[in-house]
Amino acid sequence: MRHDAIILAGGAATRMGGRDKPGLLVGGRSLVERVVAAVPHAERLVVVGPPRDLPGALFTREDPPGGGPVPALRAGLALAAAPWVALLAGDLPLLLPEHVVALLDAADTRERPAGAVLLDDDGREQWLVGVWRTAALRAALEDYGGRSLHGLLAPLDPVRLRLPGTPWLDCDTMDDLRSLTQTGDDPYRPPERRGGVSSGPEAGERSPHHT
Repeated sequence: MRHDAIILAGGAATRMGGRDKPGLLVGGRSLVERVVAAVPHAERLVVVGPPRDLPGALFTREDPPGGGPVPALRAGLALAAAPWVALLAGDLPLLLPEHVVALLDAADTRERPAGAVLLDDDGREQWLVGVWRTAALRAALEDYGGRSLHGLLAPLDPVRLRLPGTPWLDCDTMDDLRSLTQTGDDPYRPPERRGGVSSGPEAGERSPHHT
C-alpha cells in the first residue's frame, strides 16, 4: 500500500541525561537511522525533530518543541500525502522492513480499518509502532484536545498485531542501549567470521537506505 512515514525524533530524553536519544549509536548506526531503514518504501519520510543527516527526509517541529507526541503527530501529518502513514518512534533499534509490511498487511485484511498497531509481550498497544489511514488520523485530530496518543488512537479501533521478537522495543535508558550491544538480539549486528572478524558493515558505515 502507498504510505508515508512519520518518525517522532524530538523531545527530551530525561532518563538519558538529556542526550540526543535518536542520534545515539548502536552497532555503528544511530537509532533514528535504523528506524528510517525500516521504511524503505515510504513515499515521504517525515521526521519530527531537529534536522540531522538523513538524506531525503522532510523535517518539521511540533509547536512548542518538546510538546509531546500529539503535537508532533499533528506537525508530521501536515506533510503527509499518501493514503497511509507509518507512525514510528525514533528509537526502535529492532524494527525491520518486514515488520512494517506486516502492519500494512494486517490493516488491509479488515474492511475499512483505521490502522494497525503492534502489541508488546504483555498485550499492550505500542502506539508509536503502527500504520494508519491518513484521513482517519486527520479526522481524529480535528476535535482532539488531549495529550495522550492512547486517547487519540484507541477509539479508532485499529487491528492489534503480535509479531515474533521485540520489534516494538524502544530504548529509554543507557542500560537498554548497552544490552543491545552486548547480546545477540540486534538484527544489524554483523555475524562473526572464524577468528572473530566481523563480516558485516563496519561500525559507523551508513545504512543501505542512505547509499
